[in-house]
Amino acid sequence: MLKRHLLGAALMLLATAANAAGPIVVHRDPGCGCCEQWAAQVRAQFGRQIRMVDDQSRATFQGTRGVPASLSSCHTAVIDGLVFEGHVPIADMKRVLAQRPKGVTGLAVAGMPVGSPGMEVPGRRGDPYVVVAFGPSGTRIFARHQG
Repeated sequence: MLKRHLLGAALMLLATAANAAGPIVVHRDPGCGCCEQWAAQVRAQFGRQIRMVDDQSRATFQGTRGVPASLSSCHTAVIDGLVFEGHVPIADMKRVLAQRPKGVTGLAVAGMPVGSPGMEVPGRRGDPYVVVAFGPSGTRIFARHQG
């Protein structure tokens, strides 16, 4: 009986902690509109508040978070300790957050490829692009998208 009560209490604590997750912080180039479109998709899929920070010195922020300059885009998000640079698809974000691969501190989509989340253009097929994992272990392709 005691084990069942302890298990129930532990499950309630886990559920409370999951619901109490803080806001997702997104540092963006000031005034960038596509960042808002990407953030709206993240907000809908994660069910969490998004705090947008117009950051004049985002390159410095990227450097402190270990984002390689070659993978730079228009915004940098931090979710539960992992870094997401640019228009990373939500499914890839959720996968890396669940797996937490060793040596990976984040994912990036370099530039602003048409068809990536937040960069959709009505009537235009998206461009193929890759999602790159980065961290102390270096960089590697995490996912490929055909647009």
